[in-house]
Amino acid sequence: MFSKLRAESAIVIIDDVPANLYLLDSCLRALGLSNIHTFIDSAQGLEWLLEHPWELLLLDLQMPPPDGFEILDSLQSRNRSESQVVMVTGSKDAQNRRKCLEKGANDFISKPIDLPEVLLRVRNCLESSQAARLLRQANADLEHKVELRTVQLEASRKSLVNCLSRVAGYREWHSRELVERIGESSARLAEAIGMPGGWCERIRLAAPLRDLGKIGIDDALLHATRPLTPEEHRQVQAHTRRGYEILLDHNGSPLTDMAAEIALAHHECWDGSGYPAGLKREEIALSARIVAICDAYHTLTTPGPGRAARSRQHVLGYIREQMGIAFDPQLASCFCNLLDGAEP
Repeated sequence: MFSKLRAESAIVIIDDVPANLYLLDSCLRALGLSNIHTFIDSAQGLEWLLEHPWELLLLDLQMPPPDGFEILDSLQSRNRSESQVVMVTGSKDAQNRRKCLEKGANDFISKPIDLPEVLLRVRNCLESSQAARLLRQANADLEHKVELRTVQLEASRKSLVNCLSRVAGYREWHSRELVERIGESSARLAEAIGMPGGWCERIRLAAPLRDLGKIGIDDALLHATRPLTPEEHRQVQAHTRRGYEILLDHNGSPLTDMAAEIALAHHECWDGSGYPAGLKREEIALSARIVAICDAYHTLTTPGPGRAARSRQHVLGYIREQMGIAFDPQLASCFCNLLDGAEP
């Protein structure tokens, strides 16, 4: 009857009648259950229950304080599937039985004790407790595997984004280090305005992909130092939508979604004069407004085709001049204030 149950299953018996304790304890031990704890003193029994793990409690109802009701009250926080309580009582009062069930009892054994009934109810409760524990452990193992797989997938996404960032850096005239600085500055600015840590990390990784769409522009046009024709301007400006289309995926992640919105909107202007959609103010994604400022700073302070690097103060002056025109004035002001400390 008990072959499928663990012999070490912790069973507790609390009864103020020594004969009942001896009868129940001897019967269960004869069937191979060995981890049995008996208490005549209900207070000592309750103390043990609160300090140790257990699977089954055979609990007398009518005892000196604490009685069965009081012990049930003290065990309210237990997992009722894993730690089961069987009331052992001679009471036939239906109200008392309902009260026990309301307080968390799982089953009843009537006095005088019928040993075959006791064994069946003990077996059923232990099987149920054991199944609940195995289910919890299986769920915990599954959750761990899901968490591990999620971490692996997120690492893969980050690796892919980093690869695309390198592609974007190598495609343009500037270095990989420059696009990484844009990402770092974007994360610092996001942190300075109180964005959550996960959001700041995403923008750090996503910002370097802002110009990924330029992989579709001819080298001669991309690196041209002469004035561009209106048609050539349209071709260059098309990189925003192209980058968006490359990065947007309906099965994507928050990281690729942010990278797509940055690629699409980082050339929009606060006053609506930017491209591709002429968005203005908060219509422009926050991530794109942040990257626009950091992009301008690092691009202008780095030498490029046909132009020398501008000084830090010169570029900060330009950013201040463009507050409310090209740039979100609050973000631009915060960015300039950051430069009072370390280089972003």
